[in-house]
Amino acid sequence: MKLTESARRLLQETVTRHETHVNQVAEYLSKREITKEAAHTFHLGYVTHDNPSDTEYSGRISIPYLTPAGPVDIRYRAVGDESPKYLSRPGAGTKLFNVKDLLVDSPVLYVCEGEIDAITASAMCGLPTVGVPGANAWQPHFKLLMQDYQRVLVLCDGDEAGRQFGKTVCKEVDAAVAISMPAGMDVNDVFLQGGREAVLKQVEL
Repeated sequence: MKLTESARRLLQETVTRHETHVNQVAEYLSKREITKEAAHTFHLGYVTHDNPSDTEYSGRISIPYLTPAGPVDIRYRAVGDESPKYLSRPGAGTKLFNVKDLLVDSPVLYVCEGEIDAITASAMCGLPTVGVPGANAWQPHFKLLMQDYQRVLVLCDGDEAGRQFGKTVCKEVDAAVAISMPAGMDVNDVFLQGGREAVLKQVEL
């Protein structure tokens, strides 16, 4: 559903407000080796406890879904072990994360399960990457954005849900190839263990 101008403006104001508090999750981002530059590029933020309109998401990282025209959604990730790990805005629907990388001139597109992995692959490893917000969140219309690529490499988490996610995307996208991370690991885990070179080694075919 297309956002109205007033809704888009309110969303941009919310992103900006959260972004001013991103330093409050600097430790979490550092543990994930997400640099300040990457956090700035993706306009990551933090939801403080002092704004009534954000009460439901207080204490969480805000992750905007950015397009060339501005943000179209925000998802909220727990910093600790809170459940659920992610919260979405009511009625927001399921969108593809980091669609700006679709504008990168590349014959290959990378697909990750989750926003943090997509940020890692894109900003930290230089791979044009989009993120699907969860192993069960694939939407059939996503394939329309991927049909012109020579190859679509699906970087799956190293678990059963990840393998099923890879199978789903490969069934939908003719050019897709599933690449599983080591058992129990995701893209960010691989990056933490061995940096950019370790991720690139995983995606070699």
